[in-house]
Amino acid sequence: MKPYYVTTEALDKLKAELKELITTKRPEVIDRIRRARELGDLSENADYSDAKESQGFIEGRIMELENMIRNSSIINEKTGAAQIRIGTTLVADCGKLGKKEYTIVGSNEAAPAQGKISNESPFGEAFLGRTAGDQVSVKTPRGVMSCKIIEIK
Repeated sequence: MKPYYVTTEALDKLKAELKELITTKRPEVIDRIRRARELGDLSENADYSDAKESQGFIEGRIMELENMIRNSSIINEKTGAAQIRIGTTLVADCGKLGKKEYTIVGSNEAAPAQGKISNESPFGEAFLGRTAGDQVSVKTPRGVMSCKIIEIK
C-alpha cells in the first residue's frame, strides 16, 4: 500500500476524528439500534433502518481512518531544500495565474484555494524533484501551462 502523506497537524485531526467515532458516535448508533429493536417489527421500522445505515457509515469511516493512520508518512516541512518534495513551499510564476506560493501536500490535505496542492495533481507532479529556476510544463484541461519556479522556501 502506498504511503498516506500528511502533516503532523493533519494526522492529529485524523486521530481526533477516529477517537470521536469510536468513543461517541459508535455507542450512540448502537444505542439507537437497540432502542429501535425494542419497538418490535423491524421490517417497517424506519428508525432501525436509518440507524443501521449510520452504523455502516461509521464503521466504514473507522476502518478508513485506521488504515490512513497506519499507513501515514509524516511530511517534514524543512525549509531551504534544494529540490521540491512533499512538504516544500515554493513560489512560481505561472503566466496567467501570476506569481503564487504553493505548498506540496498529500492528496487528502489539498486545498488549492489556500495554495496547498496535492503531490498527485498535475501541478504537484510537475514541481516534484525540480529546483529554483526550473521551467515546468503542466497539462491542464485548458491546455499546457508553463511555470517558472522562482524560489524554494
